Amino acid sequence: DVQLQASGGGVVQPGGSLRLSCAASGFTASSYVVTWARQAPGKERELVATISKRGSTDYSDSVKGRFTISRDDAKNTVYLQMNNLKPEDTAVYYCNSQVRFVPYWGQGTLVTVSS
Repeated sequence: DVQLQASGGGVVQPGGSLRLSCAASGFTASSYVVTWARQAPGKERELVATISKRGSTDYSDSVKGRFTISRDDAKNTVYLQMNNLKPEDTAVYYCNSQVRFVPYWGQGTLVTVSS
């Protein structure tokens, strides 16, 4: 079965850092596009970072220069390194991939940025 397991969320002060992990199973992450998205309370889900099969990356303007998406092919895991976190980054973060034309979402991990 295809699964995406997100982890690494927590509470961090403004300016701090966190690294989220998305462990993929049932498929090879390097063969598909994998994305990180987030949803803040009362807001729509927002795509924040994408990594292609070739490893090229793209980011939303709101996180560009602060977040980095990467992939460890040996571990079949995609990461989201988040630096200089701001209160507006507070959200549930999800990883996603469309595998064989079916979209899959991880269960989400909560990131809270607060002093």
